[in-house]
Amino acid sequence: MSTATPPGKPLKFRIHRDSEGYLSLVSETGEVYSCPVCGNDKFVYNYERGEVVCIVCGTVVQEQLLDLGPEWRAFTSEEKGQRARTGAPLTRLISEALTTVIDWRDRDVSGKELDIKRKLEVIRLRKWQTRARVQTSYERNFIQAAQELERLKSSMGVPRPCVEQALEIYRQALEKELVRGRSVEAMAAAALYMACRMLKMPRPLDELVRYTKASRREVARCYRLLLRELNVKVPISDPVLYISRIAEQLKLSGEAIKLAIDILQKAKKAGITAGKDPAGLAAAAVYIASLMLGDNKTQKDFAVAAGVTEVTVRNRYKELAKALNIKVPIK
Repeated sequence: MSTATPPGKPLKFRIHRDSEGYLSLVSETGEVYSCPVCGNDKFVYNYERGEVVCIVCGTVVQEQLLDLGPEWRAFTSEEKGQRARTGAPLTRLISEALTTVIDWRDRDVSGKELDIKRKLEVIRLRKWQTRARVQTSYERNFIQAAQELERLKSSMGVPRPCVEQALEIYRQALEKELVRGRSVEAMAAAALYMACRMLKMPRPLDELVRYTKASRREVARCYRLLLRELNVKVPISDPVLYISRIAEQLKLSGEAIKLAIDILQKAKKAGITAGKDPAGLAAAAVYIASLMLGDNKTQKDFAVAAGVTEVTVRNRYKELAKALNIKVPIK
């Protein structure tokens, strides 16, 4: 049975595929659609153009379709299961896989208080859930570190990949028993500091210390311990990586960022960046670039944005200007 299509109105069909791979179009009333030119009722889908085409005469019967299926193909159930990307989100906290939590308030969904029999049952279930989630001291320590890293992430605005890398570093430290006798806050902060440097999104150590209870000395000691025992290759912090963050806080233009990067590149070739604080060098380069472009921000603004002192910005600024022979306009 064929259906006539009113001119000017879009086609609304359910698409069915037979065992040979051909398509058939069925209307909302259950009638099978036929090609208006040759009368054929089998069609194919052109994936490149998003069109349904008649297999006999090539007439386009429907166009501009969106393929909402997966972009991969699978021919067996095992292959389909391997390629599917659905399910629970991946996380390193294996013990936190049980996302459903039994609340401590003994009330049902409507807010009514449970009877004594149900309360005892909920207490027993809550106890077993706690045992299932955290069974060993290793897991308890790991969960405490994960919670501390999540807190640092929210306070500092650290990207998620840095936290995931820090969790992996902390897990290796737990396996080698490096955490024993040291505070979780200091080890977690050191792992996050190392992860940020490894992923080329460095944060100054002084900024990290402002958001943790551990002292700067303790975090630095834990960082050196991780660096020595885990045999991890941490790249030297590039001052260029600090420029975009400083410029973003001070609302500087892209021209200032480009000019500051050029200044640091010339300083590297001249060999005057070795042994200097990368954050201070970046702040001095951005400060010079802003002066050359006529900006009126003070050295204190750049020092606060970079997390260094005004003295550091002033000294690095004078060194760069003298070594590169840059004529900085006087305010």
